[in-house]
Amino acid sequence: MKQVLISSALAAACALALAKLPPVDDAAKAKAAEAAAKAAWQGKVDAWQLCKVQDKVAAQYLKTASKPAPPAVAPAPAAVAAASAAQPAASGTPVAFKPPTPCADPGPFAYNAPEQKPLETSGAHSPAGNATSPPSVKTPSAEMAPAKK
Repeated sequence: MKQVLISSALAAACALALAKLPPVDDAAKAKAAEAAAKAAWQGKVDAWQLCKVQDKVAAQYLKTASKPAPPAVAPAPAAVAAASAAQPAASGTPVAFKPPTPCADPGPFAYNAPEQKPLETSGAHSPAGNATSPPSVKTPSAEMAPAKK
């Protein structure tokens, strides 16, 4: 009975503590979005590094596998004749080899908040991330506050 009372009192205290927490502000949301973008970019970097290592291992394997190993004991002539008769006629044709796709470098990490748009329409002084989004539709500052005559 005591355990039930204590656990329900703790649950009520936790519920009250969570109810008093303020809502998440925009800065925290932006920081979380940037952390998610950085984690996604790091995943691409990890995949690129893995691809490079796999290419290196495959190249080393192909280099060593193309050299036939010397037989420990010379096969008997009858065994060689039986082995050549068992192979199909198409075994001498080369198999089409499709090279793997090259690894794609993800490039440096660049993140800009989606709501961050340049004031000028050309985007000349904008961060690198805005090059993928359309230019701002905000009016230029000269039109917002016209010069007095």
